[in-house]
Amino acid sequence: MSTASLDSLYQDIILDHAKRKLNSGLREPYEAEVHHVNPTCGDEITLRVHLDGDVVKDISYENLGCSISSASVSVMTELLVGKTLEEVEPIHAAFLEMMRGKGQVEPDEDVLEDAVAFAGAAKLTARIKCALLGWMAFQDASAQAQSDTQKETDK
Repeated sequence: MSTASLDSLYQDIILDHAKRKLNSGLREPYEAEVHHVNPTCGDEITLRVHLDGDVVKDISYENLGCSISSASVSVMTELLVGKTLEEVEPIHAAFLEMMRGKGQVEPDEDVLEDAVAFAGAAKLTARIKCALLGWMAFQDASAQAQSDTQKETDK
């Protein structure tokens, strides 16, 4: 596939997810809720995580922001729901590496699936924080949920 047709496919994935916003709308039950704001552009997200043991049972969110931040969190939820936290770790790490690589990191499509569509955004410094907003919120919410669960078990 040519670079131009690959870029077009990636743009289609981003536009589709920005419109559909999979898993959008805050739902219960949940173990942790976080609110993050991108100070650079004002994008906001409130994200909830529901774990069953170490399995990500649900991720729900509300966001106000650009198509990059909306699409990125939509893709993330599709990728992570149903996986164990251990399975989530390399996906999360690969996405962070791709975004922080400023377009110099070759993403692994087998790991990132549709999230490779954001490789182009990694080249645009102003868009990196937009793409990372939901991912960082998930990281904080899942850590909070695990911590709260551990406190409950320790009682």
